[in-house]
Amino acid sequence: QVQLVESGGGSVQPGDSLRLSCAPSKYESSSRFMAWFRQAPGKEREFVACIGSSGVANYGDSVKDRFTISRDNAKNTLYLQMTTLIPEDTAIYYCARGGFGNCGRSVYNYDLWGQGTQVTVSS
Repeated sequence: QVQLVESGGGSVQPGDSLRLSCAPSKYESSSRFMAWFRQAPGKEREFVACIGSSGVANYGDSVKDRFTISRDNAKNTLYLQMTTLIPEDTAIYYCARGGFGNCGRSVYNYDLWGQGTQVTVSS
């Protein structure tokens, strides 16, 4: 059974940048849309960004203009470039696999999740 594996999390200071990666344990179709979500302690899982197979992306309001989602279909890898990080970005970040067509912002649009990678922003 395929699994999604995130990497790239860590502890950084406010204003720093970080890049997350997500790759499946075996080849997955690049036709599916993919997304990043995050969950902070005591809060619900929050939509961060999603990207369709053609590269069209959609962002959550709190990360727009600071985060960039991308995908390398040749490498079968999803990325999240995070810049100007703030303490409120502290959370476990999850990548998720969706279906086909335009990507969605709801957790219910996704059927496969990674185990998550911790991002901590603190001075």
